Amino acid sequence: MRALFDVGDQSADFLRPAGEAALVSPDSVSWRVFKNPLSLFIGGVAAVIMELAEPRVRTGVWEHTTFRIDPFRRLRRTGLASMVTIYAARGAAEAMIARVRRMHDSVAGSTPAGKIYRANDPELLNWVQSTAAYGFLQAYHSYVRPLSDLERDRYYAEGTLAASLYGACAPTSEAALEVRFDAMAKKLERSDILFEFLATMRSAPILPLPLRPLQPLLVRAAIELTPHWLQTIVGLTDHGLNAWEARVVRQIGAFSDCVVLETNPAVQACRRMRLPANYLYVCDDT
Repeated sequence: MRALFDVGDQSADFLRPAGEAALVSPDSVSWRVFKNPLSLFIGGVAAVIMELAEPRVRTGVWEHTTFRIDPFRRLRRTGLASMVTIYAARGAAEAMIARVRRMHDSVAGSTPAGKIYRANDPELLNWVQSTAAYGFLQAYHSYVRPLSDLERDRYYAEGTLAASLYGACAPTSEAALEVRFDAMAKKLERSDILFEFLATMRSAPILPLPLRPLQPLLVRAAIELTPHWLQTIVGLTDHGLNAWEARVVRQIGAFSDCVVLETNPAVQACRRMRLPANYLYVCDDT
């Protein structure tokens, strides 16, 4: 099971510079949420489901990334960017985000219906930022540990600095997120690309071999997380989990929230800030 929890990456250094703060503080809700690899996988898939419902985002993702031909590599890159944004020293996070923005400057085109898109369009950045924030939080809340209303609002507010560096405007509360979802709902649509993405996520060799049978279950867990109104728009109603499957995912999620590995960016970031390795891993003994 170790491979599921080993989310380290040699291309990022979360241990140095010693003492340098991240974009968000160690006592943040974000540091607790992003340490769990199971909920990150589920939340990441849920976010992409929502992103692909927007035709301009969908076309940009499908035509300018490697999701179709190499989903594992793309997911690792996206996951690493999330880890750097949350846990890396502020200087490293700002440099990485600046590189991403420069790459996005050249991403533009038009959808099959003729709608123009630019990757750095603020409206599209806001949608991607909001769906990612929602997916990661909702996965942790639903499958790992429930969070209070106050904690969830605090989590969204914590994302404002990073979002602004990406060129987006983050919702500062769950209520603000719902307003944004309502504003975008009429622009979303069903697409064969979404179903192609889900088929790839179910079958591609993403998880380690012993855990690969779990992949379809985790994909359904991601579908279950997406708002029901969006499931209706994209044609994913009745594609989620039944009650016993949800219990299995929650059991794995709770277990993974107690596994402390030195290679986890969350643990390395705690080391950088001179905190105990288990600072974020307070588990019940019951």
